[in-house]
Amino acid sequence: MLFFGTRNRPSHFGPYPLERLPRDPSIKAVEARTPRRHDPGIAPAATDPLGAAARKYIDLYAAFADGDIAAGRAPVPDDPARRAVDVKGFAYFLDAAQVGIAEMVENAWLEGAIPRPHTHAVALLVAHGRTPESDNRAHAWCGASGHAAADMRACEIAVGLANYIRRLGWSARAHFPAKGEVDLDRLAVLAGVALRRLDGGSSNPYLGEAYSIAVVTTDYALATDEPIAAAARKARGVGYWLGLGGAVSGFEWRRRAHRASHLSRHPMETVKRVDRPTTLILDDEVPRVSKRAAFFDRARRGDLGEKAQREVRRFAYKSPTALSVTNLIDALVPHQDGPVAEPDKSDSNDPVENSRALKSLSYFLGAELTGICEIPEYAWYSHKSDGTPIAPYHRYAVVMLIDQGYDTMEGASGDDWISGLQSMRAYLRGAEISGVMAEHLRALGFPARPQTNRDSDVLQISLVLWAGLGELSRIGELVLNPFVGPRFKSVVMTTDMPLAVDKPIDFGLQTFCGNCYKCARECPCEAIPFGDKVMFNGYEIWKPDVERCSRYRITNAKGSACGRCMKTCPLNKVVTLDGPLYARVGCWLGIHARWLKPLLVPLATRIDDWLGNGRRLAVKKWWFDLEVIDGLSVEPAVGTNERDLDPAGRLNFDNQKIAYYPASAMPPPDADDEVYALERLAALAAAELVETPSAARQRAEAAGLRPAQYVATPPSR
Repeated sequence: MLFFGTRNRPSHFGPYPLERLPRDPSIKAVEARTPRRHDPGIAPAATDPLGAAARKYIDLYAAFADGDIAAGRAPVPDDPARRAVDVKGFAYFLDAAQVGIAEMVENAWLEGAIPRPHTHAVALLVAHGRTPESDNRAHAWCGASGHAAADMRACEIAVGLANYIRRLGWSARAHFPAKGEVDLDRLAVLAGVALRRLDGGSSNPYLGEAYSIAVVTTDYALATDEPIAAAARKARGVGYWLGLGGAVSGFEWRRRAHRASHLSRHPMETVKRVDRPTTLILDDEVPRVSKRAAFFDRARRGDLGEKAQREVRRFAYKSPTALSVTNLIDALVPHQDGPVAEPDKSDSNDPVENSRALKSLSYFLGAELTGICEIPEYAWYSHKSDGTPIAPYHRYAVVMLIDQGYDTMEGASGDDWISGLQSMRAYLRGAEISGVMAEHLRALGFPARPQTNRDSDVLQISLVLWAGLGELSRIGELVLNPFVGPRFKSVVMTTDMPLAVDKPIDFGLQTFCGNCYKCARECPCEAIPFGDKVMFNGYEIWKPDVERCSRYRITNAKGSACGRCMKTCPLNKVVTLDGPLYARVGCWLGIHARWLKPLLVPLATRIDDWLGNGRRLAVKKWWFDLEVIDGLSVEPAVGTNERDLDPAGRLNFDNQKIAYYPASAMPPPDADDEVYALERLAALAAAELVETPSAARQRAEAAGLRPAQYVATPPSR
């Protein structure tokens, strides 16, 4: 709601005020009298590069539209209304614009389709992306793709939802344009998310005709919605503009629509730009490290012991919600590389115009924030997981942030059974956006590759810094953005297309994090430091105890993974027109009145605690707490984390011990099948070798030798 936020709005209501629209049950009888529609057949092949890329991804998702059903049914409530909350919440979390549920009717099956024994249909709408301005190179790219990009997103959501219902033990099938068995318009009308047009199509009171439809049919009994009354065509009244009921206000929708297409909905252009990141990076001393050194990879090889080795294969996917999207992520990996076409590129040599176009394209496809930088050599991994050396191969990185979903995070503890889906949903979306962009650029004649959570040749934190999307925070190996805080996952597309780069930003986060200890106080395993920044592998950083963090996330028995630091950070907020007024004022002061920080920041944690920020909001919890064991969705074996804030928690300044595993303590990059057990005592003792940033700066200025611990372990053979 305008000025007051969405705090009291249930997540399953969605961003538009559908609950305020008049309804007309008699429309069901009208729809029942019309004959079944003919199957439109296979959509014609797209002739433009972006449309072809989107169609390729639709085809990849379509392989999972139907599938095996779990052997047993999950212990979900019999109440159809509570089930509908879960289903709608899932679709909204995956960024559907609107969701409705209808009883399945015979004439909703297309002519020639064999009706399934499905009793209900979930119809979802995805808004079309905003076409870039006519003088923007991306205008031709996006305009020519028609509905393809939104069709792709609708397909992704519907397939994920159908996967989820099947994992609960019920039958479900996803349907989407030219790839389904049902009349999408009819079911959207019956489900109360569309109005019938005179020409037989549909329209929406808030989206007009700029949306794509997908449907999931199922035998899972759900509470249904009534069709929208014709009077809803005039729904954009005062309530819509003010966002009554906590919906996104009409003023906020209009603000977003009027921003230049290469700008995100967040005013990053107002943030101070600087030549270098606000934390010291000794470029000549940062070692290139191998993928084998990443702690999740080490857990898979047995370096963290048998329990971690067993649990790492399921830690983020052990809830049915998270598991429902992992096969989609896996399906995209083989397509990260591809041939580069050889068309005429003479009109694509302007770096400024290219950057503007790529940013517009990223937002058209659904990125939250985008920045561009050159890739420093140390940002490339030195070796793949199997020990194969990696030679840097692209000059530029297009860095994109995917929001993990404020509303759902408000309902969670941060380390409960939705945490895995928060990560997987962002990883899927990032892989989709970067993959389509790379396919598009390769078709234009430029080498490009998505760097995703499943397969990345670059370390993304340093690229997020250099692309001007945030500063390093007390959370440690995590960058904070002034508008979405730590609530994101990053994805990168590397390319050699000539690009203009962004500068790093400075919004005073070093002062803020230097005086706020909330994430450290609330960390369930005390992995976040209470002390000062140190130098680690050439970076100035609040160094977390990565071993503790990794072990907890991997072996968390009462949830899937962990994101409690993101949940409780005071910068995890909404600062658009619809954000709470205090959040908007605080953000503005933090960016534009930084001289106040020394006075205000010491009070920030107390104020944030007093406001209750970081507590679980029951109204936002839409999901069921379920664990997947032996392929079945069951009650969690040992329960669910239900943490709330602990303002009286002890600030462990004096007794906290951080284990340091510098480059010299990493396993050899070619240690593919060998176990290199962690030596925690040595890692604790390594604290004696850690430099302060000021000492490191003085040493570097005096041309002192690089510390031996910064030298990565060489290959063993």
